[in-house]
Amino acid sequence: MSRVLISSGSPFEPIVGFSRAMRVGNSISVAGTTAASSSKPVAIGDAAAQARATLETISEAFGKAGASLNDVVRTRVYVTDIADFEAVGRVHGEFFGEVRPANTTLQIAGLPDPDWLVEIEADAVIVGTAE
Repeated sequence: MSRVLISSGSPFEPIVGFSRAMRVGNSISVAGTTAASSSKPVAIGDAAAQARATLETISEAFGKAGASLNDVVRTRVYVTDIADFEAVGRVHGEFFGEVRPANTTLQIAGLPDPDWLVEIEADAVIVGTAE
């Protein structure tokens, strides 16, 4: 099976050695994604707005890989303050209410920029297609 790398254009991709997403066969993984524009945090101080921007970026990555949010089977949500769990969870529900992927939400000590409050990663499987 071939590996298809999907880039977001992040300057960190070549430095750290990662891709925004990778597709192998019918499986797609989207790397940890934050709410950023030109590597700068957006919606500073608003975890729900950051979650929304992050999930929009993730949706775009799945689209480039030939999938959609309907194909998502697992998400992992990292928040820097567990008090944001409900607000971020509601946004997750807006995007995945019918899909209901397996999900884990964790509080972490921090992200590379202290203005980032949320990071999300996601995995998908496209059912019924061949590479």
